[in-house]
Order: sequence, then structure tokens, then C-alpha cells
Amino acid sequence: MSDTSTSPPAAPGTPARTPWLQTLRVYLEPASLRMLTLGFAAGLPLLLVLGTLSFRLREAGIDRSTIGYLSWVGLAYAFKWVWAPLVDRMPIPLMTRVMGRRRSWLLLSQLVIVAGLVGMAMADPRMTLGPIVWCALAVAFGSATQDIALDAFRIESADVNHQAALAASYQTGYRLAMIWAGAGVLWIAARAEAAPAVGQALAQGAAAYQNGAWQAAYLAMAASMAVGIVTVLFSREPVPVALPPARNAAEWIRGAVIDPFADFLRRYGWHAALILGLIAVYRISDVVMGIMANPFYVDMGFTKDEVAAVTKVYGVVMTLVGAFVGGVLSMRFGVMRILMLGAVLSAGSNLLFAWLAGHGHDVTALIAVVSADNLAGGIASAAFIAYLSSLTNVSYSATQYALFSSMMLLLPKFIAGFSGQYVDAFGYAHFFTATALLGVPVLALVWLASRVKTGARA
Repeated sequence: MSDTSTSPPAAPGTPARTPWLQTLRVYLEPASLRMLTLGFAAGLPLLLVLGTLSFRLREAGIDRSTIGYLSWVGLAYAFKWVWAPLVDRMPIPLMTRVMGRRRSWLLLSQLVIVAGLVGMAMADPRMTLGPIVWCALAVAFGSATQDIALDAFRIESADVNHQAALAASYQTGYRLAMIWAGAGVLWIAARAEAAPAVGQALAQGAAAYQNGAWQAAYLAMAASMAVGIVTVLFSREPVPVALPPARNAAEWIRGAVIDPFADFLRRYGWHAALILGLIAVYRISDVVMGIMANPFYVDMGFTKDEVAAVTKVYGVVMTLVGAFVGGVLSMRFGVMRILMLGAVLSAGSNLLFAWLAGHGHDVTALIAVVSADNLAGGIASAAFIAYLSSLTNVSYSATQYALFSSMMLLLPKFIAGFSGQYVDAFGYAHFFTATALLGVPVLALVWLASRVKTGARA
């Protein structure tokens, strides 16, 4: 796979058939391996400001409604299209000249993430939520900016026929990071706890919370961002897309802000509304459910070690299987078919959590539910990333992909903010069932969108 390959575009529903061995070998090529480590850097911050943070806050005695509202920190990802044109076009003094446009923005955003994670480590939510919220916002902003630059870096690193493979590699790294930021941080926090608190946990409740243990865990996560930083420093900048010179500020704004959106509307016409509708709701079941998953584990009596062990072992295996299967099947049978499969599996896996809510504290049952959920998520995400990549024009890759990925999160993140109130009112079982039903309209939108041809990428 060449980083500068320019094969003609192909509709995601009609891929060229290739031998199985050649299909599998693509995952060992340099571009795929880079996406694996950069995907890790992209996936690491997400849970640390959302899912894992909700576990930490619930253990510290913060109520579910407040945790739900604090999940709106994640809306930074939904509004990244606002500053995507700057990331797409604006150079960073000194850094861009030395590293290139994509790599300089990647490195800057990664440094912001590290600083924010260190700040979250030092804050104590029992004293006041202000510092931890502001640091979480910094992490989310840096992470969203990293996503903008990384999506452009990925799209510009290979032709459209290899985007499914890059998406699967990226998704594998992303999901591995989410396991590390979910299970790994819980494992580290459990190991760092002082011995007396372990035996007193049931009696003391929220008082068993030890901020020093979480401090060690979050500092370890900040250090883990070195994976992405080193990759950026030793990667090559993709061949830059030629940008027309802007003679004044008005021309720059038109080229950076207006033209990317106009291009998308011009290529798809009225179908653009259908495509954006699908993007807006495709991951709604997973995103809305995910905010309450960790508070659910705490309230069901699962310990940090139990949750970490299950998600670390079974979650990793099934995530890798899901991302791998999703990428390979997308290349063999077309993205749209696997997009439909992912939508069905993602909604269905939420019903397993509803069953677990009535089943009670059972580690074996937790293994089965987490395994199925991670398998479904891996398949759906690999196909969805490939679909979004096929919609972009490489001349506006950062801005257009930021628009798509922002649309993916805006509605789900907003609804997720009320998840704590919903659980308080109706219980966990009803909540998980409702999130599964949210995925039903997605099936119709996938079917309709499968009839729309993607436009040219260049």
C-alpha cells in the first residue's frame, strides 16, 4: 500500500474482489501499522473523560444525574467541525514548517491531552468538580482536534480501495486503547489502593474511594500517550493536497469553510440529507447506553478487578475479532452490507445488558454480555469508518470527515446527558431496552443509503 496511491474511486457497495491472502496481508503494511498505533492514541482519551470517569465519579459518591450531565463534556467531539477548517488549513508556527500540516497538529493536540490527563489525575472530585471538569474539557478538546488531523492523515495515506483496511487497523488500535483506558485504568487503580480500604469497601461505601489510586491510574494513562507521540515523530507526512492560494481573508474562509460543505452538497444533492441522517443516528444505541455502563457495574456490585478482568481479556479478544472481521468483510462484500449487520448487532447487544440487569451479580454473565457487545461494536465501527471515509473528497478531508464524525455524536451525546435521570426514573433494564429500540430506525436509513452512490474523492 503506497501512501500516495491514487486508484480510481469505487462505490462501497461494489468492491473489487481480491484473493483472501492478499486481503489479509494488507494489515502488515506500514500504513496499516501506523494506523494501529495512531488509533491507540485516538482511543485513549475518550473513556477517560466519559466511561471511566463515570466509574470514578460514581465510586466517589457523585449521583447518577450529575454523571449524566457531565457526559456533555463529550459534546466537544460533536462540535469539532467548527474548528476543523483551521486544522485543515492553518499552519502552526515553526511546527508545520518542520513536521508538515497533519503531523504538527497531531503532536500539538497530543500534548494538550497529556496536560489535561495530568490535571485530572491531580483533582479530587469529592472536594469540588470544577477542576476535574475543566481538565476533562481540555482533554476532550485536544482529543477532538487529534481526531480531525488523524482522520485527514488516514484518508490521505491510501486510496479508497484500502480505506477499509486502514479503518480496521485504526479501529483495532482505537478499541485496544479503550480497553486500556477502561480495564487498564481500573486494574491500576485497584492495585494502587491502600490495603485497609479493600476490606472496608462495603461498610464505608463512597468513603472507600481513594483519590491517590485514581491519581496513579490517570498518570499512567497520560504516559501511555507516548505511543501516539512517538508514532507521529517517526512517521512521514502524507503528500499534501495542493491548495489554491488565497489572496485575502474572504477567499481563505471560502476555501476553508464554505467549499468543503458546498462540495459535499454538490456531489450528493438531496441525498446529502439522507446520508447525514444516517450518520447522525448510526451509533446512537451504543453512545447513549455507554454513559451508564460503568455506573451500572458499580451499582450491580462488580469490583474494579472484576470489571477490569472481564473487559481486559474478553473485551480485547472480541474487539480485535470484531474490527478484523468488519474490515475483511467490508472489503469482500461491501461496506453497506456490513454496515447493516453492525447496526443489527449493536442494537441487539444492548438487550443483553437489560437481561443482565435482572440477572444480578454474575461474572460469567458479564463475560458473555461484554464479549457480545465488543464483537458487535468492532464490526459496526470498522464498517462505519470505511463508509465515512468513502464520502470525503481528499481536497477537504479534515473538514468533511470532521463534519461526518461530529454529526455521528451530536444527537447521541445530547440524549446521553439525560441517561442518569432516565435510570433513576425507570431502572437499568428499561433504560437498556430503550437504547436498543433507538437503533431500529437506523436499519431503514442504512437500506436507503445503500442505494446512493458515493462521489469522487479527488
